[in-house]
Amino acid sequence: MNENNGTIRIFQDEEVRSVWDDKGQRRLYSVVDVIRVLTESDNPRHYWTVLKQRLKNAGNETVTICERLKLLAADGKMRLTDVADTEQILRLIQFVPSKRAEPFKRWISENRQNTVDEQSKQKAKQLFDTGAINGIETGTVNGLVQIHRYLFGGLYSFAGKIRDNNISKGGFKFANALYLHDTLKKIEKMPESDFEQIMSKYIEMNAAHPFMEGNGRSMRIWLDQILKKNIKMRVDWRMVNKHDYLSAMQKSVVRDTEIRDLLRVSLTDKIDDRKIFMKGIDRSYYYEEPDDDV
Repeated sequence: MNENNGTIRIFQDEEVRSVWDDKGQRRLYSVVDVIRVLTESDNPRHYWTVLKQRLKNAGNETVTICERLKLLAADGKMRLTDVADTEQILRLIQFVPSKRAEPFKRWISENRQNTVDEQSKQKAKQLFDTGAINGIETGTVNGLVQIHRYLFGGLYSFAGKIRDNNISKGGFKFANALYLHDTLKKIEKMPESDFEQIMSKYIEMNAAHPFMEGNGRSMRIWLDQILKKNIKMRVDWRMVNKHDYLSAMQKSVVRDTEIRDLLRVSLTDKIDDRKIFMKGIDRSYYYEEPDDDV
C-alpha cells in the first residue's frame, strides 16, 4: 500500500483522510477524522484515546482491528494515525453518539470502492507532482483537451474527445454539438488579460461543456492555469462553498455577477503552493458529488 496515495473524502463539507489499499481492495479512513466529523469535537484525538481505552477495557475487539499508517497531517508532515476500513468504521460508529451517524453510514458505504472519480482525482494530483501541468497549453481548447485526457485517460473511452452528442443538465441545454467546434474556436479567441475577461471566458466554456463527462473538474484546472499565467493568481477552492459555487454557476448563463464575486474573493497569489493545489482538487471533485444527506 502506498501511503502517499492518500486522498481526502468530504462529508458535509468536512474532510476525512483516506487511502486506497490495492492489495486488500478496500478504502481505509483516518479514525480520528471520522470521530471529529461525528462528534464535531475540538479535540477528536483525545475523544478517540478515551473511547479506545474504554472499549479495550470492556474487551471489545473493535479497537484491535485498527491499523496504523502515515497520513498527511495538518502541519504538512506524514504522521502515524489509526485507520480502519468501511466495515470497521461502521462497527465503530455504534459507540459514538451522533446526529450525523445515519447519513455518515450511508456516505461511507457508498464510497467504499475505488471509483472512476477517485482514480481520476489521483491523476489530477499527479499533474502537479510530475510537473506535467507545466506542459499543458494555457487558455486554449487543446489545453483543456490535454487536461481532460490526462484526468480520464484509461477511465473513459471519450477522454480528451470533444463530444458529438447534445447534452443537458437541470433543464439547461449546453452548446449544440453540431456547432460546438465553431463555438470553441470563438471561446479560445476571447481575451484573458484581467480577471473579468478570464471569468467571461470560463463562463462561456462552461456553457459550451465540450465533453460528455468531466467538464467541471477539467475546467477548474484550466481556469487556474489561465489566472496563474495572466494575473499571477489562482482560486483557493477551499474558500469556495460547494452549494454557493454550484448555484452561482447555474445562474451564470443569465447572470454572472455571483460567480465573479464568489471567485474574486477566493483568489490567492500562492500560485505554486502544493497544498493549495491538492486541496483544490479535493474540493473540485467534491463539487461533483451528490449532496450529502442531512
